[in-house]
Amino acid sequence: MDGGDARSKVTPIAPAEERLTDADVFAELAPSCAIQLHPGTGGSEAGTGEKDLIEAAKRDPARFAELYEHNFNRVYGYIARRVRDRATAEDLTADVFHDALKKLDSFEWRGVPFGAWLIRIAANAIIDKAKRATREQELLTASGIEMRDPDPSAAFEGGIEEIERRHRLFRLLDALPADQKRVIKLRFVEEKSVRDIARELGRTEGAVKQLQFRGLQNLRSGMTRGSE
Repeated sequence: MDGGDARSKVTPIAPAEERLTDADVFAELAPSCAIQLHPGTGGSEAGTGEKDLIEAAKRDPARFAELYEHNFNRVYGYIARRVRDRATAEDLTADVFHDALKKLDSFEWRGVPFGAWLIRIAANAIIDKAKRATREQELLTASGIEMRDPDPSAAFEGGIEEIERRHRLFRLLDALPADQKRVIKLRFVEEKSVRDIARELGRTEGAVKQLQFRGLQNLRSGMTRGSE
């Protein structure tokens, strides 16, 4: 499924992490609400056409390609105005349509454009992406690893280097002793408090702090060796 020229017209903008309201959805859809799914049909008939297409896609997933084509520019444009770079916008857009296809059977037609449902999925995808990035940065900071913003004159090389550093960190995380790895993931990925982790693991808070300290120390040592 090719998005065509839409992908080449994006000016990256920093992500918005606020929750999407009904007003936001309708504002996003307003310019295109009058677009008809099939030429020559009126508003209510166009809605019926979209409903029929959704039902057809539920029976035959291959028909989802038509819903993709009709809604790609809207979803991609919404995401691209809220994230920092084009590659991320493309990845998130693909995730949105993949998620929508998986959940299509649960979609109930209520007279609202199918695009409204997709925009809500897109908004949640952006928020989840921002949260994951924040948690990754917290782990990197706690590990004592400095993540540099690449020089604009060497953006490509700098970006690749940072990606490799992140991959190395998470490989090291997977290689930690099981108890250390679990504590680090609960603390920095699931964002649980030391008290909650201690309760979940049946350990004292002091033991959890020791496991966290040792885990972070091992990550720091591994990253230092990898950079030598």
